[in-house]
Amino acid sequence: RLSLEQSIGTRAFKYLHPDDAKLATRAFIDLARTPGASVRDLVRVVTDDGEVRDLEIVLTNCLDNHDVAGIILNGRDITEERALAEQLSRQALHDPLTGLANRVLFEDRLEKAHARAVLRGGVGAVFMLDLDDFKGINDVHGHLVGDQLLLAITDRLQQALSPSDTLGRFGGDEFLCLVEDLTSPGEVAAIAKRLLDVFAEPFVVSGVQVEQHVSIGIVVWDGSREDPDEITRDADVALYEAKRQGKGRFAIFTRTMHQEAVSRFALVQDLHVALQCGELSMHYQPIMHLLTNQVVGFEALMRWQHPGRGWVPPSVFIPLAEQSGLILELDAFALREAVGAAASWRPTEPHGVPPFVTVNLSAHQFREPKMVSMIEDVLMTSGLEPRRLVIEITEGVLLRDASEATNVITRLQERGVSFALDDFGTGYSSLSYLAELHPRVIKIDQSFVRPSTPSPRSDALLETIITLGDKLEITMLAEGIETAAQLQRLRLLGCELGQGYFYSPAVSSDQLTALLARTSQEWEHQLISSVTFP
Repeated sequence: RLSLEQSIGTRAFKYLHPDDAKLATRAFIDLARTPGASVRDLVRVVTDDGEVRDLEIVLTNCLDNHDVAGIILNGRDITEERALAEQLSRQALHDPLTGLANRVLFEDRLEKAHARAVLRGGVGAVFMLDLDDFKGINDVHGHLVGDQLLLAITDRLQQALSPSDTLGRFGGDEFLCLVEDLTSPGEVAAIAKRLLDVFAEPFVVSGVQVEQHVSIGIVVWDGSREDPDEITRDADVALYEAKRQGKGRFAIFTRTMHQEAVSRFALVQDLHVALQCGELSMHYQPIMHLLTNQVVGFEALMRWQHPGRGWVPPSVFIPLAEQSGLILELDAFALREAVGAAASWRPTEPHGVPPFVTVNLSAHQFREPKMVSMIEDVLMTSGLEPRRLVIEITEGVLLRDASEATNVITRLQERGVSFALDDFGTGYSSLSYLAELHPRVIKIDQSFVRPSTPSPRSDALLETIITLGDKLEITMLAEGIETAAQLQRLRLLGCELGQGYFYSPAVSSDQLTALLARTSQEWEHQLISSVTFP
């Protein structure tokens, strides 16, 4: 900066940045040829101490004015103003944690890439990456480790991509990658595999080793697409398909996927209505004591009779409820209906105890702070004894939210409510929880009861599981019993409880009375009459 005294007699061009001097000189000459003309421009100047400053200047030609007879320059230092504008622009267009393009900038670049494809042809692809079970990282290790993991993932992804590709973060655990000028369909799969390989090795952040995997939805596009906004939408549809196939993989969008997405959306809307209009109901499958042939309990299973589609399988509407956030309402409905029904059940044998009821609750419910109080309220309202309620959980609940699930289970056990570990033997960590939580019941998965290829090895596995339960004093319940031979085998191995189509499918509340009225002799007669002799 110069004082007034220093400025007098100084040539203005002396302080121009070398890169701006040529253009400024040309503009000055052009201006001098047009009396009365004025021009506004931005230039850089270099001070005596080497600092580069930004100036907004206005040049006015007053050469034909006898009082001035020269060119007047007015300048304003806008260095700080421009720096602030650039900072605000960056904040508006970039993710604050990773520095990657945010949704606004990514969609702008996608729109321009699409426009280029329309003009000159070419093929591009958008890869939508969603981290599998990332929430567990934050829950177990805290958000600081979660943020550091996101930074480590960003670094690896950037190394796996070309400088010309656009990598963006849409917030949370979702990344997008824009790739242009693809040469062949095979190149898309190669890029997808390269992105999956980014997660092949564990990440180490803050001394914590983290296994993190990703699912990828891909859309391949060209200039024939009319609306670039549909590209990210379809990438999300493909991502859903990748996760449905088992996570840790990629799926490329097809028109069929879009049709299925439209159908799923419609079904979710119908599910909202179903909750209000009484289309949902609870059915009950008897749980039998295998030696005495007594009905000792019922598993409550939700059913949906759609007015247009007929019966919609739980395997279809339960995942939709989980994705749409309706699952908590479905859980609450199932609990109220099942506990209310169980309160009216009477013993099936003289001097016996009324059957218990088992209710499946989702993993989402175990993250709900009011879960325990909700169960207490339902029990109090119905009058059902807590010991007659058994909550079923899968290993997935324990794997995703181990500490919270353990806390909830312990609090329920203190109140007299029991729990059953479902699908035992199909996961990875059942044994680590048995000693600590001591479930009342372990449900042996039907794949062990009726294996697809029976063998001495499958027999040995079933015997080992039942023996384990006996040693730990946990009641074993075999699922999927369909034949008398399977039942006899379970009896010989000492399995206490069982359920399956051999006894009965799940029935409506109206049909329960007939099931409860059947005597143990009638059940045994069913067994004997179904045995085939050579």
